[in-house]
Amino acid sequence: MAAPAAGCPYAHAHPAPEPAGPAPAQTSGHPVGRLTDHGTGSLTPRDQAPEAAHVIEAGHFTGPGHFTGPGHFTDPAEAEAFVRQFHHEQPAAGDPAARVRTVLDEIDRTGTYEHTPAELAYGTKLAWRNAARCIGRLYWRSLVVRDLRHLASADDIAAECFEHLRVAGNGGRIRPVISVFAPDRPGRPAARILNQQLIRYAGHPGADGGWIGDPAGAQLAARARDLGWKCGEGRFEVLPLLVQERPGERPEWYELPDDTTLEVELVHPDHDWFADLGLRWYAVPAISDMTLEIGGVRYPTAPFNGWYMGTEIGARNLADADRYDMLATVAERIGLDTSSDRTLWRDRALVELNVAVLHSFQEAGVTMADHHTESERFLKHVAQEKRLGRATPTDWSWIVPPVSGGLTPVYHRYYDPVDPSLRPAFVAREPW
Repeated sequence: MAAPAAGCPYAHAHPAPEPAGPAPAQTSGHPVGRLTDHGTGSLTPRDQAPEAAHVIEAGHFTGPGHFTGPGHFTDPAEAEAFVRQFHHEQPAAGDPAARVRTVLDEIDRTGTYEHTPAELAYGTKLAWRNAARCIGRLYWRSLVVRDLRHLASADDIAAECFEHLRVAGNGGRIRPVISVFAPDRPGRPAARILNQQLIRYAGHPGADGGWIGDPAGAQLAARARDLGWKCGEGRFEVLPLLVQERPGERPEWYELPDDTTLEVELVHPDHDWFADLGLRWYAVPAISDMTLEIGGVRYPTAPFNGWYMGTEIGARNLADADRYDMLATVAERIGLDTSSDRTLWRDRALVELNVAVLHSFQEAGVTMADHHTESERFLKHVAQEKRLGRATPTDWSWIVPPVSGGLTPVYHRYYDPVDPSLRPAFVAREPW
C-alpha cells in the first residue's frame, strides 16, 4: 500500500541512480461491521513490511497502553489537528470549535477519545493519501471502510478478516478495502494480527538446503506449526491467520476458508511450457501488520488492501533471490545464454515473467495494473493535489517501478520530501 511515510508498503527499495534521478528524500456467528462503500479504485500495496518511519515525540507514547504525559494516553494536540483538518476538508461538517471542545474534554476525562464514523472513514483515506511509498494514491477517496471498532476478540477479528477478503476479492474485480478493529486504549492494548498480510504463502527448508515455498513466510509458518498448524509440502501453501488478543498470550490460529483466497494460475501467451512451472499468486494483497494512526488514536489491527501492480509479483515475489527465485528457471526454459551477465539473461527472463503475470490476471478477469499505466495515474494524482494546494510527499526509490523504471514518467522528476511525522498515516507497528 498505501503505507507511511508508510501506508502502501512496497517490496522494492532499489537505490536511485546518480545523477539520472533524484535520491529519495531524507527527512525527518460473528457480528457484522458497518460497511461504508465509497466506490472502487486503484491502490497498489507492495508485498513486504514497510519502513519503520514512526516518530515518537518526547513525553508522549512509549508503548501500547502507556503514556508519559499528564494523564493523557492520546496527544490532545494531534487530536485537535486532525479534527480541524477533517472540518476544513469536509465543509459540510461545519465549524470545528464544538467538536474540538468535545474531543479535548473526552481526552481530559478518559485519556483518549472516540472518532465519529465520518472521522474514521475520512482519516483512513487521508492515511492512504499521505502514504509516501504508494504509487496508487489517485483513488484515495474510493477506499471502502469497514468500521469494526466494536470487535476485539480473536474469533471475531478472524471472521471479519475473512469477510474482508470476500468483499475485497469481489469475484476478481478487486476493491480497495480497510477493516478497522478496536484501537489501543489506556491500559488496554488492542489485539494484533501477526501475519504481514492476510494471505501469504508458507516457506520451509528443503532437504537440499534450499527453500520450498516463500522464504518470506518461513518465520510465521514455523510459529504456526508450533501452535499446532499442519503445513503441507507444496510451494504455495496458504498460511493460517494468527491473532493475539493480549501481550504474552498464546496466539489463536485460523485456516483461511477456500472462498477467501482467490488465486491465479500463471501461464504465458507465447510459451505453453510456462504452465508446467506450476506458478500461481493470490489476488488480494492485504497488509495486516501496520498501525493506522488518526489524530493520536492508534488502530493496530486495521488490515487494508488495494490491487496488485504486475511488477510486485513478476519482478519481486517470483524473481527475487530471497523469494521464489525463478529467473534462472525461466531463462533456461526459454533457452537464454546464462554464461555471462552481459547477455542480459536476467533482464530478458524478468520481462517474460512479468508478461506471464499480467497476461494471466487479465485472462482470469482479476484486477491488476501495469507499471506504465500506474505511473501515469500517479502523476495525475500529483497534479490534482498541486491544484488543491497540497503537497504529495513521495519516496522516489519506492515509486519508480522495478522493471523499466527509466521508461516510466515517474522516474524523471523530483517530488515533495517525505515527512515521517505526517498524520494520519499507516505506521510500522510497535511490538507489545
